Amino acid sequence: MSPDPAEKRVAFVTGASRGIGKAISLSQAQQGRHVVLVSRSEGPLSEVKSLIEESGGSASVRAVDVSDAAALKDAVEGVIEEFGRLDVVVNNAGVTRDGLVMRMSDEDFETVIQTNLMSAFITCRSAARAMMKHRFGRIVNIASTSGVVGNPGQANYAASKAGLIGLTKSLARELGGKGVTANVIAPGFVETDMTAALGDAIRSKVTEAMAIKRLGKPEDIADAVSYVASEGAGYLTGQVICVDGGLTMC
Repeated sequence: MSPDPAEKRVAFVTGASRGIGKAISLSQAQQGRHVVLVSRSEGPLSEVKSLIEESGGSASVRAVDVSDAAALKDAVEGVIEEFGRLDVVVNNAGVTRDGLVMRMSDEDFETVIQTNLMSAFITCRSAARAMMKHRFGRIVNIASTSGVVGNPGQANYAASKAGLIGLTKSLARELGGKGVTANVIAPGFVETDMTAALGDAIRSKVTEAMAIKRLGKPEDIADAVSYVASEGAGYLTGQVICVDGGLTMC
């Protein structure tokens, strides 16, 4: 049964099946939101849904490939139709196709832009009207420090994340008068599947460069999202918050 929209805010989280997205989803549920879990595969999402429900929260699943613009638009509009509202959007889904620019294919560049940037645009555009109607909305786009300072071998990824920053700042200016905020959380090196392949030498070098001498945890990012998406963050918008252990000092 759908939660009473008068009592429970609704959060839409992409890339929710694992890592940072999973941690964000669990945290949003703990904040009392109904969480719509979005990712490509239904199985892992169902596991996250079960964890939320076991803890007394509520969640539902949308198995959607976010690179499919039409399917993603339908998913957002379907949530709004079902619950009558959409209060929090967290665009977390992302992929990498690393390689030096001289050897990077058009396909690898376009795939990363489509998944990491275009999907966020589709989600935000589809959610904006409902947020403005209720004069409340929290848009949180998960970028990366790569989008702030660049990273060799990640021209496509850095471009997609820098694009998220520009998109977010524009949304903040367009929607702020209607009670809708838009902010960026830019993680540094976090213990996820994406960073699991780093060798010991790279991990050691990265950790040494940080003020806080460890890689981040998904929960570190989820905690930052919790505040930015909270009721009390209504005067915070258009900001890029680097959660990176002091790696970039941005």
